[in-house]
Amino acid sequence: MISKPAIRAEAERLFAAFRAAGAQAVDADLLLPAGALLDLYGEDIRARAYVTHDPLQGEMMLRPDFTVPVVQAHMAHGADPARYAYMGEVFRAQDHLGDARAREYLQVGFEVFDRAAPEAADAEVFALFSQCLQGLGLRPVTGDVGILLAAVRGLTTTDRRKAALLRHVWRPKRFRALLDRFAGRAPMPTARAALLLRLAQDTPEALIEAAGTFTGLRSAEEIASRARALTQDAAAPPLAAPEAALLYDLLSLEAPAAAALAHLRGIAPLMPAIEPAVDRFARRLSELAARGVDTGALAFEASHGRSSMEYYDGFVFSFLGPGTLPPVASGGRYDALTAVLGQGRSIPAVGGIIRPHLVATLQGAA
Repeated sequence: MISKPAIRAEAERLFAAFRAAGAQAVDADLLLPAGALLDLYGEDIRARAYVTHDPLQGEMMLRPDFTVPVVQAHMAHGADPARYAYMGEVFRAQDHLGDARAREYLQVGFEVFDRAAPEAADAEVFALFSQCLQGLGLRPVTGDVGILLAAVRGLTTTDRRKAALLRHVWRPKRFRALLDRFAGRAPMPTARAALLLRLAQDTPEALIEAAGTFTGLRSAEEIASRARALTQDAAAPPLAAPEAALLYDLLSLEAPAAAALAHLRGIAPLMPAIEPAVDRFARRLSELAARGVDTGALAFEASHGRSSMEYYDGFVFSFLGPGTLPPVASGGRYDALTAVLGQGRSIPAVGGIIRPHLVATLQGAA
């Protein structure tokens, strides 16, 4: 069992390293308005957040993370460019308890807002984290959610199907089930097939009226609109086999980063929509190499980061320890989040967090 003073000392060391890298110290309230946070953090945090009700401000949440409040503060008052460092407790409900899965733990983070050279900022954050964590025997893994998002947006299919896939990028099982169905590799769910059979015989309005007493939160008009959308989707042709095969290939890509780039360069002519994202990947690798990172050995997984924060939309990374430990550090790029919170303004942004209690645990076990 690692003592709290040891964890605090490790947090102070990491925080000092981020401050030495030019970051301004920031903080965030422990109790935050829940509305926007629940939407922005995604389903994982939504299920694990501590939420309460304030008689004056409504639904409130104990701080589950620093990124969203830091972005909110920057977009309201921050200079451009900016670097921020923070240290403090975060709170997440757990299915089981233990040293690695605490309900309350310290988090130390570093965020960079810089529109001049986003790929250089990616490399700066990753290299700084690597330096802070050296000697712990961690396995760094990288990915790029932006390549997958670009591939989906470039599919030759309906806007509704692309929107469904984009909505579930961060839920890999659901995403795969949808892709299998849209590609014609899996049958339609039985309940939906039965509903479509009934809709082929009568109008949605007639079926709603025949159902009797109306219950539920949706209006009759919303239900009818949804039924028509299902009918339209069922009439859409499946994804073309070559296009589907390329997307399956992309989802399964795992290789050293330099080799992954070569593979992506090879398929980009067949998936023109990913070319700008692949170009950004190439620039990032050059910036990483310039900072001493061996991109010939650095692990790249195209699906990495799809089970973490839903606001990541580009470069993602984790530093993984042994066994079933959570990631010791993780982070990524979240450009779209700044646009959501910027009320018409946006700036490229990247950052990450380190869990000092895990660092201290690994140091104690060494």
